[in-house]
Amino acid sequence: MIAITVDDERPMLNSLTDIVKSSPDIKAVYDFSVCSAALEWVSQNSVDLAFLDINMRGMGGLALAEKITEIQPDCKIVFCTGFEDYALNAIQLRCSGYLIKPITPEAVQKEIDHIKSRKPDISLLDVKCFGNFEVLKNGVTLSFKRTKAKELLAVLVDRNGAGMTGKQICAVMWPESTDDVKNMDYLRHLVGDLKKALAQVSAEKVFCQEGYNYRIDPARINCDYHQFLKTGKPQFHGEYMTQYSWAEDTLALLLGRN
Repeated sequence: MIAITVDDERPMLNSLTDIVKSSPDIKAVYDFSVCSAALEWVSQNSVDLAFLDINMRGMGGLALAEKITEIQPDCKIVFCTGFEDYALNAIQLRCSGYLIKPITPEAVQKEIDHIKSRKPDISLLDVKCFGNFEVLKNGVTLSFKRTKAKELLAVLVDRNGAGMTGKQICAVMWPESTDDVKNMDYLRHLVGDLKKALAQVSAEKVFCQEGYNYRIDPARINCDYHQFLKTGKPQFHGEYMTQYSWAEDTLALLLGRN
């Protein structure tokens, strides 16, 4: 799991970060002493678990938790505080855990074990990246109004949950074009097409948009590429999104890993 820790008191933050890092279930931890910096990072990167101090300067932990869950609904929130009075507000936010300071490694691991024991959300779509890029719902291939809308989804799947701005997407999909106004206008149509295609199969939650930042929620799809990155399975046979030339960069990385 990827985790973040947020506390505006540096000694507390360092201690919390070290404790979270010590868990064998945590792959990486990113720490922040300012709420806005944590929020900006979450808008650009995938995160599984957030340990947040509640009583912080600025927006505070409760408001930060609300914004994080708006951006990444499947991110689990664990509040860390020295004040039990905040427990009710934390419960109302449907947080995944609540730790009272001083925080111990045993308490952190107990919360992580509890989160792991929960049943994951059912995948809304099956996505095939090895070979041609294909998207299926219950074995039936999704229909897109424009082929470029399907390519837009492919670009976001390739990013594995990381956010992209409209300009970044345009640079990938139309690398030879310099007409930014035309490309951005077309992208808006493609976003609409993609949303409609997903809505037709009740998979709206796969696509996430925050202003002009776009991403997919990896937890909502069953994707061979994502599974390979996590577990090394299924076996990779040297073909990746073969219909898209921009996918060659990822293909080179996969070939090197394989």
